[in-house]
Amino acid sequence: MMSRRLPLSKGITYVVVTVTALILVYPLLWMLSSSFKPESLIFREMGIWPTGFTLENYKYGWRGVAGVTFTTFYLNTFFIVGLAIIGNVLTCSMAAYAFSRIDFTLKKTLFAAMLVTIMLPYHVVLIPQYMIFHQLGWVNTYLPLTVPKFLASDAFFIFLMVQFIRTLPQELDQAAIVDGCNPVQIYTKIILPLLTPAVVTTTIFTFIWTWNDFFSQLIYISSPRLFTVSLGLRMFLDSEGTSNWGAMFAMSMVSLLPVLLFFVFFQRLIIDGIATSGLKG
Repeated sequence: MMSRRLPLSKGITYVVVTVTALILVYPLLWMLSSSFKPESLIFREMGIWPTGFTLENYKYGWRGVAGVTFTTFYLNTFFIVGLAIIGNVLTCSMAAYAFSRIDFTLKKTLFAAMLVTIMLPYHVVLIPQYMIFHQLGWVNTYLPLTVPKFLASDAFFIFLMVQFIRTLPQELDQAAIVDGCNPVQIYTKIILPLLTPAVVTTTIFTFIWTWNDFFSQLIYISSPRLFTVSLGLRMFLDSEGTSNWGAMFAMSMVSLLPVLLFFVFFQRLIIDGIATSGLKG
């Protein structure tokens, strides 16, 4: 009796999971289908399989808007993402090493203050940050989006690396000190190489979050030639005129490819990195 119930329960579970997955993925499939439909059929046909097929949406969308091609949006986004990854990996790892291995005044207080910033909504600090960047003349540049990354501003990654470094035996540091290494050499020759899982996790999440970021880029960037992919997609929609939904859907699918491929190829590293960084449970 038990042997019969087990396959039945598994079958029900598979059916529920499959139906749920289809419901969740349907909007994405509909957007993919709409990207190949003529403009006149996008909202007239709600089915996934298009009755009319065209590549004009991709051709028109890649030409961009306001004389700026989507190639420019892609290059701008990769530039910001690259700097964000370099900044987070370097500065967050150094801050994590200091919090986990070096004794200094107000260490626990500063670490607690750093943790508080994780729970602080971004909208709370938006206006003060904008005023500072405006006074510095950084508005409509990439500086507000990249410079903070080189100042260890992402507390989540610092905490992640601190948790990982604490799992490393301190005997490694003591042996390095006996060999004449200073704190900088211990960080570069011992801690950083062993920090690879946490570094990989930081790289992946920084890529995904920065690529998908829209709000910060909307606040600080106003010139179309500096627009990223997220801002470029918004240009296809005009609340006062004609919106090109076909081109927007086509470029939305193109913009999803880097994140999708990144996740597909590195999903195992994401899981391993979080598991080995002490963020279980």
